[in-house]
Amino acid sequence: MHNIFDSHSHYADHAFDSDRFEVLEKLPENGIKYIMLAASGLDDTAENSELSSKYGYIYSSAGIHPENADNVPNGYLDIIREAVRSNPKIKAIGEIGLDYHYEGYDREKQIKLFKAQLELADELELPVIIHSRDATEDTMNILREYKPDGVVHCFSGSAETAAEVIKLGLYIGFTGVLTFKNAKKALKALEKVPMDKLLLETDCPYMAPVPFRGKRCDSSMIRYTAEKAAEIKGIPVQELLDITCRNAMEFYNIQ
Repeated sequence: MHNIFDSHSHYADHAFDSDRFEVLEKLPENGIKYIMLAASGLDDTAENSELSSKYGYIYSSAGIHPENADNVPNGYLDIIREAVRSNPKIKAIGEIGLDYHYEGYDREKQIKLFKAQLELADELELPVIIHSRDATEDTMNILREYKPDGVVHCFSGSAETAAEVIKLGLYIGFTGVLTFKNAKKALKALEKVPMDKLLLETDCPYMAPVPFRGKRCDSSMIRYTAEKAAEIKGIPVQELLDITCRNAMEFYNIQ
């Protein structure tokens, strides 16, 4: 398998501290053509930017994850803006969105942060990487309002929500969850996604597909997700990889 685009990964994560560069240097040998490093805060926005400058096949994003909404520094939009302007390999704002999974979240702070970064993405003419966890109603209301160019990554919603996301012109990204035994909901959602709006991702080091579930994930494992997606779509695996690579290149404006 070749021509693989891992459209969402976290190689600045501490899980890769012991062997980050060894992993990244080997991935092209495993058919990985491109990787997008998704930021979750200002620290890894900077770290991801450095990694994307070091490796030709790696691109990055800039932004603040909703879980970090309580710790947003003053002037954060200017910091993100400057990061984007200083590195042409930063191709998106993200990951941004809403996460109501854990107790104690501040809904209003998350919504304010999400909207501010959507406005910044519009100003900078960049697409957005959207995180939505246990927050479908608010996420969809905001997406209807702002109508960004974007991808809903690590999609966990229903087939009905997937259809509405597609209607808004957004892409949908799927992880190794597709390979899990309890993945019926995700597989039904995948059926609703047209091939020209489908992206594959690992979300590594998380979401490792079967047979690696529970272990540290990396981009080489995306082939198992691709095999399951190709089975559902009824096309050869390499054709699915070619299409999703092309989709991601178009989405992230990579020539």
